[in-house]
Parts: sequence; C-alpha cells; structure tokens
Amino acid sequence: MVGEEMTGAIGHGLVALVGIGVGDEEDELRWMADKIVGLRIFDDADGRFDQSLRDVGGALLSISQFTLLADVRKGTRPSFTRAAHPDVALPAWERFNELVRAQGVEVATGRFAVHMSVNIMNDGPVTVTLDRSPT
Repeated sequence: MVGEEMTGAIGHGLVALVGIGVGDEEDELRWMADKIVGLRIFDDADGRFDQSLRDVGGALLSISQFTLLADVRKGTRPSFTRAAHPDVALPAWERFNELVRAQGVEVATGRFAVHMSVNIMNDGPVTVTLDRSPT
C-alpha cells in the first residue's frame, strides 16, 4: 500500500523483493525471471517441493527493494553503493517484470522509490535468496 492506495496484490504465488545492483543487465534480469518462474518450491501431491510458479498457476508480487543491497560490514550505517542508481534501477525492474509476464505469469507490482506498506502472508517454510554474485 502507498498511503491508503492498494498498488498491487496477488492470491497464490510469490512475493519477490527485487534489488537491482550496479551492473545488473539483461542477462541477469533474464536469469532472475527464469529462475523465479521455474523454481520448484511449491508442494506436489506428495508434499515435496516439485512444482514451480507456472505449474501452480501462481502470480508474482514484485517489489523494488534497493535496501537488499545494503553493505553493513563496516560501521553502523548501511552503504548502498552496490545498488543501481534509480535512473538505471527503474527500467531494469520494469524489464524484469516484463520478462516474467512473457512467461505467462501474472505480475502485480508495488511502486518504485516510494514508502510502501507490504503485507505478506507466508504460507510455508520457504524464503529464498537469488543471487549469482560470487561468494
């Protein structure tokens, strides 16, 4: 919600808090979209993680979240130098959403660069971080 306005909502599916970093380009966005749509993290009939977002007909709530890129290794104030500048991050986030939609998944979004109240009902034990950065 932005103020009193509901900006995006889904039923069954996933919430993606999306941080666009410096250097994230088309190949990274495509990888993220493919991974989110294809990741088998929903239960099958036997209770095993064996179904994807596409398999269950789920939707995606995509929230731009630059704070995921915070570096807190030094000091007590987070550094956001790894986050892409808003002029780059906004079109990249929009492109990511387009890539998910192109795979037949409904995408609802929050708003870019505004204070939002995000209500998430986590129905299960799964929270996953997607990051191809070298560790």
